Amino acid sequence: MRHATHRQLKVFESVARLLSFSRAAEELHLTQPAVSTQVSKLEEHAGNALFEQFGKKIYLTPAGAELLQISRAIIQQFEAAEAAMAQFKGVSGGRLNVGVISAGDYFFPRMLVEFVGRHSGVTLNFTVHNREGLLTHIMENLTDLAIMVRPPAELDTVSQPFASHPYVIVAPPAHPLAGRCGITLGEVMREPFLVRERGSDTWKSMQEGFGGDLSGINIAMEIRSTETIKQAVMAGMGISFLSAHTVSRELHAGSLRVLDVEGLPLMLHWYVVHRRTKRLPPVAQAFKDFLLADGAALIERIVPAAAPDR
Repeated sequence: MRHATHRQLKVFESVARLLSFSRAAEELHLTQPAVSTQVSKLEEHAGNALFEQFGKKIYLTPAGAELLQISRAIIQQFEAAEAAMAQFKGVSGGRLNVGVISAGDYFFPRMLVEFVGRHSGVTLNFTVHNREGLLTHIMENLTDLAIMVRPPAELDTVSQPFASHPYVIVAPPAHPLAGRCGITLGEVMREPFLVRERGSDTWKSMQEGFGGDLSGINIAMEIRSTETIKQAVMAGMGISFLSAHTVSRELHAGSLRVLDVEGLPLMLHWYVVHRRTKRLPPVAQAFKDFLLADGAALIERIVPAAAPDR
């Protein structure tokens, strides 16, 4: 193992946590062949197979499970070393380590560009997750700051809202309900719904938007990808409850329409979250201050809110 690299351990940890090479590649912003190559090299160094496949699913071998715990400890030591050294670099020489739920992927890169433009020399480690994945990163100290909709009540964190986050129901332009005013929740619940997976932030927001009870909704399909849901709605397969920030482009292009449903949009907030015991490096503290001061205005400029079509 003496020739194993930090990069190989990080790739292995991502695949082991997600039990998916493709999802790890997406999280790490790598190609799937690149992820497979890094894992293969690590297996050569370890002298053991780290994964085994049954059908279409992969599982950790006993050796892989043992190495996963060791890898996480090593990765945390690297993170601690980087954080300690960042104290001497200040903001301009620091490395910003931030994770965001998937809905934020539609505007967050442009906010990072804005921040880096104000602080030259900052390097970025930016990851996108579903809620479960982001909570894992917080728990295992794999990120300095997390950007999410619902701060985790089960974890000891500091969370501060910095921008509004509206949720709406969208439909294709030719839908019979498009353009109508004062649609009741009962009416839309009878329509076929395309929904995000249970446990996601979007699912939990939909529960809140429908008074906590989704038992009466006509769920046609559960899909893990917001992009796929948008394409399915545009194709006429159903309607969907989504973050307004994820559909801004389609609304302004006229390929989706917001339904005027009573009690909606549901107005929630974006939060910046970190562990209470986390000693934020100067660059992370500067980015947190940046979000609290300018985040709301920047989001409104990047993904302006759209009103229901009437």
